[in-house]
Amino acid sequence: MIRNLVATASALALSAGMASSDAFNRISSFPTFLNNGDASAESSAEIISVSADGMTLVYSDSPLEGIGLIDITDPANPKPKGNIAVGGEPTAVSIIGNTAFVGVNTSQSFTAPSGMVKAFDLTNMEETAACDLGGQPDSTATAPDGTFIAIAIENERDEDLGDGRVGQMPGGFLVTVDVADGTLDCGTLAVIDVSGLAAVAPDDPEPEFVDINAEGEIVVTLQENNHIVVATKDGVIHDFSAGSVDLDGIDATDERGALVFTESQPGRLREPDAVQWIDDTHFAIANEGDMDGGSRGWSIFSQDGELVYESGTAFEHAIIEAGHYPDKRSDSKGVEPEGMEFGVFDGTPMAFILAERSSIVGVYDLTDPAAPVLTQLLPSGIGPEGAVAIPSRNLFVTANETDLIEDGGARSHVMIYALQDAAPAYPQLTSAGAERLIGWGALSGMVADEDGIIWAVNDSFYGFQPTIFKIDTRTTPATIVDSIPVTRRNGDAAQQLDMEGITLDGEGGFFIASEGRTERLIPHAIYHVDGSGEIRFRAGEIGLPPELMAVERRFGFEGITRIGNVLWMAVQREWQDDPADHVKLVAYNFETEEWGAVHYPKAAPATGWVGLSEIVAHGDHVYVIERDNQIGGAAVTKKIYRIPAAEMVPAPLGGALPVVSKEEVRDLIPDLLSLNGYVVDKIEGLAIFEDGTAWISTDNDGVDDSSGETYFWSPGRF
Repeated sequence: MIRNLVATASALALSAGMASSDAFNRISSFPTFLNNGDASAESSAEIISVSADGMTLVYSDSPLEGIGLIDITDPANPKPKGNIAVGGEPTAVSIIGNTAFVGVNTSQSFTAPSGMVKAFDLTNMEETAACDLGGQPDSTATAPDGTFIAIAIENERDEDLGDGRVGQMPGGFLVTVDVADGTLDCGTLAVIDVSGLAAVAPDDPEPEFVDINAEGEIVVTLQENNHIVVATKDGVIHDFSAGSVDLDGIDATDERGALVFTESQPGRLREPDAVQWIDDTHFAIANEGDMDGGSRGWSIFSQDGELVYESGTAFEHAIIEAGHYPDKRSDSKGVEPEGMEFGVFDGTPMAFILAERSSIVGVYDLTDPAAPVLTQLLPSGIGPEGAVAIPSRNLFVTANETDLIEDGGARSHVMIYALQDAAPAYPQLTSAGAERLIGWGALSGMVADEDGIIWAVNDSFYGFQPTIFKIDTRTTPATIVDSIPVTRRNGDAAQQLDMEGITLDGEGGFFIASEGRTERLIPHAIYHVDGSGEIRFRAGEIGLPPELMAVERRFGFEGITRIGNVLWMAVQREWQDDPADHVKLVAYNFETEEWGAVHYPKAAPATGWVGLSEIVAHGDHVYVIERDNQIGGAAVTKKIYRIPAAEMVPAPLGGALPVVSKEEVRDLIPDLLSLNGYVVDKIEGLAIFEDGTAWISTDNDGVDDSSGETYFWSPGRF
């Protein structure tokens, strides 16, 4: 019987997993540039393996044309062991004992592909053998008994040539090489022909990923050909189409800024990437898609082609609920399952499905291969490409390839997780369990209400779908239980709002601060919204006065709070008339319509800039979030300060403004390291309940050049 988890089942299974006493939690993160010793050079962890003793990780690093080594004797404190140059672009690495076998692409062009498989002794870091493959290698795999390796020779096409489709000759093939005395025996290299099998471009197979079971049988995916081949060293024994899936309840429109999961795509080819044997007769595939595909999920087949399980949209829906949906991939690949790993932990077979563009990993219990159970979603770095399970040490590791050094963003990381007697630490916020599927991300401002409820808004990443989210903080994790679209009076979405702050109006509605971009005709403004999300007529939009518009810059309102009849807005960065390292806290009395301001003295940046991202009035103080725009080890300022409310006396605009004093309340960097990732950039939300209990949130940038992680936590009472 073929099982297909629906979204509701996925959410229930995930919730059940969170209550479990055994869970994987991230214990460390290793930035790959540490192996190079040059933080200014691009590096990338792509495919990863582990030595037989489980103490050394080895990953392929394409930008540096080498393999990187990490000492995980203490997995909570990984240490760099340096890089080994491989003489070309490494495409994969597999290990037998203490020898790393590396596929190396040496192609001069798409029409003249070439490559090697090389063996490196990890003890002395020296090359011990190199075999000419006669084509461009993609993935490698080792036989469980250590007697041979298999290499998928892709001979990938030039996607910029013609229509970028197969076939573009030469076609690919499969290679096996025996391993003897700890190294390669190049004289045993054998070619297995996989042409003439697929219905799609049979003359141009592009083998993508390969794996070997305990019986020495090799499974290989032909991604672009939508085909799967099972072979032995003697030749092909099974081959069949990967088939297609009918998808319903998806976002199939590539329109940035709108998460609408009401569309369908019938007959989507699976076009699988990664493949892993889960026993000697079944294997799983991650259906990334490429030219015509992207079924957005993963499947289990028997080796003779019987479909045993299809995830359908269940995996994608669980990722949506965790806030990791990559909207830019909506039309083609959705959450883009690409990588995969399998391992047996404490007797439980587990599959780890890597959603590359979603930067998250699904953990499945495969006790029943016909009915896998999603137990966890693990946060990863940006673009998890490879993974390795180390059951002997209760460890799981991801290699995350994206390195945003040129943009000043997050670096490539290897992340390590341990199976612990503990509840999952992530996600800290989810929409699982809501009455309908709610997509969310890019949270900015927040405000506390009664009975544990927080209201939050998204920013301009979802500018075509401005939304107010209702969050119940009494659950673990906190739960988004409802979403309210912000609309104009005619019912249309209030498009192009950059909502950065929200506060209660005391009458069941909200005031929302929107950061403007006047060069794009998007105003800085305050919006008065009723409980249904409608911007109230006439007084619904409050524009800035001439005194402010004359000196404005695009770094505008980043938070809003209410004290009586006065709204206070935090301006993120200096405007034209502000002294260095001072920003305005702007006041607007909505009864008298009078404007005023004070100056706030912010920290001088060590690198980049420092600004404000939230403002909240509570008791005798006004609290602000002050942050720099730095990530990882470069981050210095991620703090909460408070200002005496008595000093919040606005002066008229246009003249000298009083400077308020501030007191540090909390350094947030230790909080941001508590999940053992790297320090993220955007601390955006702060809400404080009447009893002083505070909640803090981060903006995940809509999973665009971001790990997608949203931190949502309470540090206790202020």
